[in-house]
Amino acid sequence: MNVSLWRNRDFMVLWSGRTLSEVGDAVSLLVIPLLAVTVLDASAVEVGVLSATRMVAYLFLSLPAGVWVDRMRKRRVMVVCHLARAGLVATVAVGAWTGWVTMIHLWIVALLSSVCTVLYETAHQSFLPAVVPGGQLLDANGKLATTYSVSRIAGYSAGGVVASALGVARTAGVDALAYLVNAVSLLFIRRSEQPPVGTRRPDFRRELAAGLSFVFRHPIMPRLVAASASLNLFSQMIFALAVLYLVRDLHLSEQTVGAVMALTTLGGITGGLLSARLARLVGTARIIWIAPLGLGWTVMLVPAAQPGWGPVAYTVGMAGMGALFAIYNAAAVSYRQGACPPELLGRMTASVRWVIFGVMPVGALAGGLLGSWLGVRPTLWIAAAGVWASGLWLYFSPLRWERDLPDGSPERDTPTPPAPEPARREQVPIDMAGKATGGGRRA
Repeated sequence: MNVSLWRNRDFMVLWSGRTLSEVGDAVSLLVIPLLAVTVLDASAVEVGVLSATRMVAYLFLSLPAGVWVDRMRKRRVMVVCHLARAGLVATVAVGAWTGWVTMIHLWIVALLSSVCTVLYETAHQSFLPAVVPGGQLLDANGKLATTYSVSRIAGYSAGGVVASALGVARTAGVDALAYLVNAVSLLFIRRSEQPPVGTRRPDFRRELAAGLSFVFRHPIMPRLVAASASLNLFSQMIFALAVLYLVRDLHLSEQTVGAVMALTTLGGITGGLLSARLARLVGTARIIWIAPLGLGWTVMLVPAAQPGWGPVAYTVGMAGMGALFAIYNAAAVSYRQGACPPELLGRMTASVRWVIFGVMPVGALAGGLLGSWLGVRPTLWIAAAGVWASGLWLYFSPLRWERDLPDGSPERDTPTPPAPEPARREQVPIDMAGKATGGGRRA
């Protein structure tokens, strides 16, 4: 019987450290765009480019990152990435304090930070199954999703208050300390991960192809990837224009912008707390397509917002999208982690993230360009409709006819003894997904 996650010391250390870094990250995500808009007078295109450079590494680094991470100790990768990000954010704080920060400086820091983010997130998702038993991955991912939202509330609220009191230039350095604390906390995890699988002659292309082959020959994952990519593409169009929209269209102050962005994360908290329970109630397969189609319509309130009552509509719409992402991601990520053999986790994660996160800088840049061409509000209407329609990828898929997804914990936690079947019966599984997962788990 699995011990409760609340009594899993290593998970609690991992969880608390990530919470601290997420708080600092939220401060940075608020303050740096505010710095660009209010101090450097950035245009919609410049803000879009800033948002895009923060994620552009997913396009060119995600795939090789999976191979590299599978060859290395995941915790070591995470520690190094946090230390590097702390140094990069510190340069923004120093530049803002001395008054020589520029948009080019912000773009460079965002680009280098995105490299660290890709490596860190790939390692983190691959490291979690070493700390949490397979049967508790859904619960663990739900708690991490809740942490993300709670951290956004704390970070946006603190960032807005401090920026209003001291100015955005003096607020930019909080993130660096949070990264340092998270890096140190990782060293207190006792559970040792499995050593990387060694090969006599590492073949980079073959290892890379193994991850891609697993994902795109799987009967469910291609549709799951398409839905996630659509959600990320259209949501990034909204996020890229969020601060610009709140300041220039809804005429909100810096402190109010921080408060509104903090309140929008309540949806993510609710979704994260309820994700495991809703999945059990509705079905772990059904919840993946019900979440975007059932909650995606609330995002339409964002472009409908007007000065005066607009902050309320914006908050409700973005909270709905936060709940959508928390519920959807907890189920989708848990399914991917459970369906994949441990030795392929890094490459599977990288292959999926190459697509679903690779579209994010495209969405951010598209939001900035369309915002300048069509206007911010029409662009937000297009993006909101796209968020809702993303669920159709899964509605019109084999997942629609399944209630629950298979639980991979038995195979992951304890090796299954060979069944006493004739040799010819071992030839029955014919799809690559079944073979890759040991022939026992099928999507």
